[in-house]
Amino acid sequence: MELAIRIQIEELPEGAYLATSDELPGLVAQGRTVAEALEIARDVARRLIEARRERKGEIPFSTTAGRCDYTIVVAA
Repeated sequence: MELAIRIQIEELPEGAYLATSDELPGLVAQGRTVAEALEIARDVARRLIEARRERKGEIPFSTTAGRCDYTIVVAA
């Protein structure tokens, strides 16, 4: 199963990039480039989804419609 998750990227003052998601609370990733931040975000999302599925048997997503800067696809 694959899920599309909206990711927001913010450039930090020190030049790194911070990835977060309104759709998947707890997703926070940082990378030296946008591509690296997105790749790390994909790994973090996969782990969050697996942990939530183990605990609750489902994948709770926020219904907040936020700005879509990037979308990652996560094998779940």
